[in-house]
Amino acid sequence: MSSRALLLVNRHARQGQKGLSEAIQSLKTFGFDLIEESTEDPKHLAEVILRYKHQVDLVIIGGGDGTLNAAVDALIETQLPLGILPLGTANDLARTLGIPNSLNEACKIIANGHLHRIDLGCVNGKHFFNVASMGLSVKITQRLTKEVKRRWGVFAYAATALQVVLEARPFTAEIAINGELVRVKTVQIAVGNGRYYGGGMAVADDATIDDQRLDLYSLEIEHWWQVILLLPAMRRGRHIHWQSVRSLQGQEIEVHTRKTRPINTDGEITTYTPAHFRVIPKAIAVFVPIESRS
Repeated sequence: MSSRALLLVNRHARQGQKGLSEAIQSLKTFGFDLIEESTEDPKHLAEVILRYKHQVDLVIIGGGDGTLNAAVDALIETQLPLGILPLGTANDLARTLGIPNSLNEACKIIANGHLHRIDLGCVNGKHFFNVASMGLSVKITQRLTKEVKRRWGVFAYAATALQVVLEARPFTAEIAINGELVRVKTVQIAVGNGRYYGGGMAVADDATIDDQRLDLYSLEIEHWWQVILLLPAMRRGRHIHWQSVRSLQGQEIEVHTRKTRPINTDGEITTYTPAHFRVIPKAIAVFVPIESRS
């Protein structure tokens, strides 16, 4: 008997329109009985999932990290398994889970039916897969328009980051974690649930999306050019071993700033400081490659 799947594709994702017909054909070849829905606005994804929750066995989402994040609350509520078609610019969650950019391969992973439960992060009630952050990353998000991402792809992150770094100004913050209070002067605080974010940077060299912890790092540099030196290490998550980077781990974290600061979750600005972060272990089930250890 074929599985009934709700297929949701963000047409505005970098490869959304082009990938839709290829994905439909591939999924039908693998025997899925599809209910196809597309959206011009990812904010409507949650209500579509809730509408079909009793009619389907799984949800397949085609888009980038922002599209997946828009659906996360409905996935938690319905507990429907998630299949991922990487159609965005960075596809950091797919990268964390070992899901390739090839649509046919991604469809094959869903068809194989190997489910793995992953953790979610939560900040001020807002869930995230990858990373929530404040500082440099927020300014990058504000400048990284859809047009820039569509034209330059993952290279848009590096170019925009370089522009933002040149204008970086430090801010002070208080971090409460594991019963301790840490005061920092920083240009960026990032709290990771998964491994990859920002177009392939790693939050920590040993971070996984099922380790039931949050990984925080704080960039406490004195000069803008120090970020440039850090970038190669950030690709591998090795920056946490540098003297100018503070690294902390915990299941609950609070961050207070003197001035209210916006927080970026999976590439979208969704909340503000003061911030309460927590990890939700094994929150949802996702189709992953059989050999994946996330």
